[in-house]
Amino acid sequence: MSLLRAALSPQLTLRLASGSQCCTSAHRIAPPIGVQLPLAAAPSSSRRRCASRNLVDPLQLPLGGGLQRALRHRTTERGQLQTVASGGGGGLGHGGGGNQPVDSWGARLLVGVAVTYMMLIVVIPFANVFIQAFSHGLSPFVETVQEPDFQQAVKMTLLLSAVAVPVNTVFGVQAALFLARNDFRGRTFLISLLDLPFSISPVITGMMFVLLYGRKGLFTLVMLADSIRLLPPRPARAAAGMALATLFVTMPFVVRELLPILEQMDMAEEEAAQSLGANDFQVFWNVTMPNIRWGLLYGIILTNARAMGEFGAVSVISGNIIGQTQTLTLYVESAYKEYNEEAAFAAAVLLSFLALFTLLVKDRLEGAAAQETSK
Repeated sequence: MSLLRAALSPQLTLRLASGSQCCTSAHRIAPPIGVQLPLAAAPSSSRRRCASRNLVDPLQLPLGGGLQRALRHRTTERGQLQTVASGGGGGLGHGGGGNQPVDSWGARLLVGVAVTYMMLIVVIPFANVFIQAFSHGLSPFVETVQEPDFQQAVKMTLLLSAVAVPVNTVFGVQAALFLARNDFRGRTFLISLLDLPFSISPVITGMMFVLLYGRKGLFTLVMLADSIRLLPPRPARAAAGMALATLFVTMPFVVRELLPILEQMDMAEEEAAQSLGANDFQVFWNVTMPNIRWGLLYGIILTNARAMGEFGAVSVISGNIIGQTQTLTLYVESAYKEYNEEAAFAAAVLLSFLALFTLLVKDRLEGAAAQETSK
């Protein structure tokens, strides 16, 4: 603290007054960290004027270079001083690049290789899906959409998404709050365990649930023979298994989006709300939720996209029964194997529209988050 005061003292003079003016400064900046100004000596109206005063960013002042790069101060509308460490942004928002011109042969070659790679791997195959789907006009696409098997595949896909998104949203918020607010033995291992669905093949995931919850699975064998007769029919059991597999593969997205935000969030606002008598739900809804809403929406979008596009896990569990347990991804595989390319590309177009919608919403969220951060 003495070093910080010594660094600041040659550049600024801070004067406290007990009259109508609560605090003045040659540069009108915020006090150093940990130093509390005795504003109680000033009248209440003066304190209100001082609390609502907009303070100049210290990065604009001629302070030491190390101190400039280390900290950035800003005052919120409620007068709360926040200290934000300079550096990279979070999961959302557009990062600030160097914006250096590409004026050398080496840089131009790298850009050309990157653009060519993206064209061959992403852009051309993605565009070819739409070309093949509408190569014979719009009527084959409309006929495919009106087929009962196609509509059943859409319903099954929406059903799995409707189960996975709300369940993993609630679980993700609770898990992120618990991991961010508590420090205990095994916390690092538990966080690593949440990433298990990313490292395990979806086919292995489907096999795990079949071996545990299938008709001849480990949990079923311990049941009595009479109770096995009471099991639901195969399509219903397959749908339940598909829902479990979808819950497993989509589990980490919300947690992984919220955990870094909660770990960097200041606890002062939550503590102030609790001191004013707010209960846990009121603190979460009015204080925590506004700070994590962009990350939460982003996690929900990723969860929904993965749930609708899952193939490996549900293909093992569902049995791929046409008109009963097929999702859109399984419908694409089945139609293509039967040389019904128009139906396969029609389903692929619907999934592609989902991908485009996800990218659009993702870009809007990043822009909104960046705009809010810059205020």
